[in-house]
Amino acid sequence: MISVRELQQNDIEPLLDCWFTADDEFLIGMGVDLSKMPKREEFKKILEAQLTQSYTEKQSYCTIWLMADKPIGHCNVGKIIYGEEAYMHLHMWKRDIRQKGLGAGFVKQSIPFFFENLKLKKLYSEPYALNPAPNKTLPKAGFEFVKEYITIPGFINFEQPVKRWVMTYEKFIRIFSNKS
Repeated sequence: MISVRELQQNDIEPLLDCWFTADDEFLIGMGVDLSKMPKREEFKKILEAQLTQSYTEKQSYCTIWLMADKPIGHCNVGKIIYGEEAYMHLHMWKRDIRQKGLGAGFVKQSIPFFFENLKLKKLYSEPYALNPAPNKTLPKAGFEFVKEYITIPGFINFEQPVKRWVMTYEKFIRIFSNKS
């Protein structure tokens, strides 16, 4: 059984472990520039800020993915313009759970948090074009491919080809209003 909830204080250390115990090859495969990685304490402060900020103040916002009530990954948005848009990232923490087809279900459960709480009109995702997992997951979750181009997608990334995906509020309503 999978479920999703907002980030809680007790999720911060396992989430940090995802980043700070991963091997360099894995991080580079996600498009991370190792020289740009913040220190663990800096990253922790960024995450903790989410716990006290209102939705209108958030610069980042994270959902935690649970399997049998145990945290196994997260989905977060950054570059938030409240009432307009945000950019989503998805991360499966545990190597043995990756590539099992669970990502789309987790993303689908995370999407309503972002659209409803941040009042978004558009939700983007720009994964590294050479990272197949998110680029297979996003269309299964209802995202539409926009383009591939070269950019620096986030503050910890190197310049890279990315695939831009989008979900509009109208598509979100079509997909999620049919659920009972």
